[in-house]
Amino acid sequence: MSLETTYQPAQIEDKWYAYWLEHKLFAARPNPDKEPYSIVIPPPNVTGVLHMGHMLNNTLQDVLIRRARMRGYEACWVPGTDHASIATEAKVVALLKEQGLSKESLGREAFLEHAFAWKEKYGGIILEQLKKLGASCDWDRTRFTMEPELYQSVVDVFVDLYDKGRIYRGIRMVNWDPQGRTALSDDEVLHKEVERKMYYVRYRFAEGEGFLTVATVRPETIMADVAVAVHPTDERYAGLIGRKVLIPLIDKPIPIIADDYVDPAFGTGCLKVTPAHDPNDYAIGMRHGLEVIDLLNEDGTLNEQAQIHVGEDRFAARKSIALELEASGLLEKTESVRSSVGFSERTDAVVEPRLSTQWFLKIGDLVPPALERVLDDTIQLHPPKFKNMYRVWMENVRDWCISRQLWWGHRIPAWHGPDGRVVVARNEAEARSRWQAEYGPLDGPLVQDPDVLDTWFSSWLWPISVFDPQVFRTGKPNETLRYFYPTRDLITAPEILFFWVARMVMAGYEYLDEAPFKNVYLTGIVRDKLGRKMSKSLGNSPDPLQLIEQFGADGVRTGMLFSSPAGNDLLYDEKLVEQGRNFANKVWNAFRLVDGWPSATVEVGQAELEAMAWFEARMAQGLSEIDRCFEEYRLADALMAVYKLVWDDFCAWYLEAVKPPFGAPIAASVLEHTRHFFEVLLRIMHPFMPFLTEELWHRIGSRAAGESICTSPWPVLGSFNPELIARFETDRAIVVGVRALRNEKNLSPKESLRLFHSPGADFDRGLVTKMAHVSEPEATDTAPEQSASFRVGQHEFYVPLSGLIDPEAEIKKLKSEKDYLEGFKRSVQAKLQNERFVGSAPAEVVQRERDKLADADSKISAIDALVHALEASK
Repeated sequence: MSLETTYQPAQIEDKWYAYWLEHKLFAARPNPDKEPYSIVIPPPNVTGVLHMGHMLNNTLQDVLIRRARMRGYEACWVPGTDHASIATEAKVVALLKEQGLSKESLGREAFLEHAFAWKEKYGGIILEQLKKLGASCDWDRTRFTMEPELYQSVVDVFVDLYDKGRIYRGIRMVNWDPQGRTALSDDEVLHKEVERKMYYVRYRFAEGEGFLTVATVRPETIMADVAVAVHPTDERYAGLIGRKVLIPLIDKPIPIIADDYVDPAFGTGCLKVTPAHDPNDYAIGMRHGLEVIDLLNEDGTLNEQAQIHVGEDRFAARKSIALELEASGLLEKTESVRSSVGFSERTDAVVEPRLSTQWFLKIGDLVPPALERVLDDTIQLHPPKFKNMYRVWMENVRDWCISRQLWWGHRIPAWHGPDGRVVVARNEAEARSRWQAEYGPLDGPLVQDPDVLDTWFSSWLWPISVFDPQVFRTGKPNETLRYFYPTRDLITAPEILFFWVARMVMAGYEYLDEAPFKNVYLTGIVRDKLGRKMSKSLGNSPDPLQLIEQFGADGVRTGMLFSSPAGNDLLYDEKLVEQGRNFANKVWNAFRLVDGWPSATVEVGQAELEAMAWFEARMAQGLSEIDRCFEEYRLADALMAVYKLVWDDFCAWYLEAVKPPFGAPIAASVLEHTRHFFEVLLRIMHPFMPFLTEELWHRIGSRAAGESICTSPWPVLGSFNPELIARFETDRAIVVGVRALRNEKNLSPKESLRLFHSPGADFDRGLVTKMAHVSEPEATDTAPEQSASFRVGQHEFYVPLSGLIDPEAEIKKLKSEKDYLEGFKRSVQAKLQNERFVGSAPAEVVQRERDKLADADSKISAIDALVHALEASK
């Protein structure tokens, strides 16, 4: 079949993805004859659409799973989506608002019907987009964290951990998202350095004249103050401890207390104590038995406890109160400060510390095996620099707040009786039974807890639940879980190392006594050329689907990986995907070249024999390097090794070496070898460039229906002769030297030149003769007259120029070059005559300078000889 003159990725990509799906080439099942290799996708939010981070993460997963499939593993990549409680509920609430509805007016059941309808309509978009990228997931295994089986697994785990005494309900200071109106775990709070105002507020003494000045960034909470604290050793305030001051604007008296927490050097050394709105203040309040006054509603507006500005938003109240303090003479001054402020990861709202009744999981007992198995490399982090970060976090864990004040999610399986007591059970019938067993007859209705569980409480079960959701209840893994668990690799981002990775490890050891994966590859963040994180608000994030349309999926995949070493951020530049597209075009055109060569049974030339021997060794060496990069999880380096092997060695050198003269046939055996090399290279490239390689693999040989490069064997090339490779490097250097002389002297590439060399030079004469377009190289003890020279290793090579150049112009050019070298030589001599430099610099640095001097002398001598010969010939 004819080959199009240009590579058209859109036509090829749709064709081959449909082919892969039709023949179920990504399907995996337990197979006792094969070793398993499994990856579970980090489930993207059901609200999500493909962004650059997804592109990088899923390309890496696909590269690993495709190579594993080719290596003969039963390769299983499980896809799925996460229900994303906060994000999805916010989407649905916004949609209802456009329709003039609210979730409260609908009620829980009707709201959930709307949410599931939204999920069915939009929830699969990102998975369909991943197919455009070439993701080779087993789509028949697609999971959703709120599908019935996985929903039940979450309930089973909650009940189990509650029965073990690890889940409890209590009043704690939590992170509160006023926009999402829900509690957040510590890990869901992002801390940012922001510019804020520090207000210096005067608290008048309740009796007598004078005041204390207190520095605060939150004047809107002063109405909830219950004390002013000073350090017990601060001499400025020693005589004031026990006296009272008046809260500004409402004149409520509060005591001056002493507490070691206060930093005398911060602000004025006086701290307003507001236990309901600061965790440190709460701790002080507990130590001193102080009242707790909460003046904020769930949405961040002031409530009746504030007495003033009731119903006003907290930030609007801050401005209003600052103006009133100033008007009352109670605002001494303000100043700008930079400090860390917590923001909700999901809504970007400023988080409020808030006392709230929540459900918590005690994870202290779950930590030891999860920490130990990372530190001893049972689970390996790539790169390992993240081990210390993991250790620090695991050694400082706090109880996990697992309840969220939402409707979309896994509803907490707890039932409240009329007297406030609680039972935890899988369903209401079981709850009634448990109530009877624990408390006796039930006098009234049971009401299920309205809260849902933190999204991560389902995600931490993902590597287990996708294979066997029932195991948490039965304790007996099914065949699929026994076969595919533990998974081999997890590809994820460092920012969820604790959110997700650590918790999955805890769940793995708690329920299966085994790690959920063996390797964790941590990607970097995709940033723009200026180093900024890509975001919609900055407008610096390209649309991945448009990139695929413009550059092809293979071009985008390789472009993303060219500069994305594990753990380091990727500075995205469109030139990267252009480079990826150009690579695809290079391979396409190389195949067109080879496919267009006529062949005949003719004698194989010396150049071709030498080239075939070299490339066979070079390909084995390259594959060895690529395999080593994969083993070390240096996937960007693996791609670069593929790129150099294909572009530099095969296309630029090997094909040039075996290419027949224009119009002449190539030896049939050489073409056979060349097509074999090409087919092996296609298999090596396939994990990175699946579409292009599938197309060319089908064109390069006869294939049966259902055959695919996806399941063709990964090459195993064995040992290679390094001397052949080293010898070709000499050949390459000689050819480059001759070509450089042609460019320098403006000699036509069609002009056959004579080539001489000093005795003992060892190189492939056939290759050099053909590729440098020179006559049979000859050895000589002396430089031929009027010859230009270059050096390769320890040997000189000469190209006679008599009759090829203008002597006058060449002499002028050579003298100019000599002037430059003389100047360079003087600068090196000056450095070597500097005793301080010679005495203090490392020996190898001094030797490099001496080598530069010797090289300059050699070049000057060669120029002098050539100038002398040219002048003698005039």
